[in-house]
Amino acid sequence: MSNILDLLQGQLSEGLVDQLSQQFGTDKTQTQSAATGILSTLMGAIAKNASTPQGAESLNNALERDHDGSILDNLSGFLGGNAQAPNSSMLNGAGILKHVLGGKQSNAIDMISKMSGLSGDKTGNMMATLAPMVLGMLGKQKREQGLDSSGISGMLSGMMGQAQQQRPEMGIIGRMLDADGDGSYMDDLAEKGMGLLGKFLRR
Repeated sequence: MSNILDLLQGQLSEGLVDQLSQQFGTDKTQTQSAATGILSTLMGAIAKNASTPQGAESLNNALERDHDGSILDNLSGFLGGNAQAPNSSMLNGAGILKHVLGGKQSNAIDMISKMSGLSGDKTGNMMATLAPMVLGMLGKQKREQGLDSSGISGMLSGMMGQAQQQRPEMGIIGRMLDADGDGSYMDDLAEKGMGLLGKFLRR
């Protein structure tokens, strides 16, 4: 089974990165860095949320109701606002972020802005644009593999275990998600992780 994070990163074609750069008026290299960081952060947060039975059931219900994966059939159209979604929740990136990140949203935006060099506003807008793609990919995997809530939780847990071994940025993202709001993780990021993370995202 393919790692879902790899599948998501595979959606970031050169054409899609160009589209995002034009949409947000950003440098292509910064766009690529921010998008990669956003996808990793959202998947880390979703996996954390789904690590409890209640969280996994909530995610499963959301995928069942609103995210069947059809967004991936015309990703450029949906992300550019040129395609009509079958329901409003499918493309409600702001709503997805609120549910997935909660009070960590501003921390995540700050972290990705520092990593990519984009402003917080552009990072936040790009995060809201890409969030439906993440749920769409999860919904597609759920449908194709016939996963229930425990199956989704197991898939995400396996993804995180593999990602933490292969992707150095996942450890930093995990610290951000576990942070208690005192801001110290940002000091750690600035001192230890920024060079590593920047190098990883720009390779």
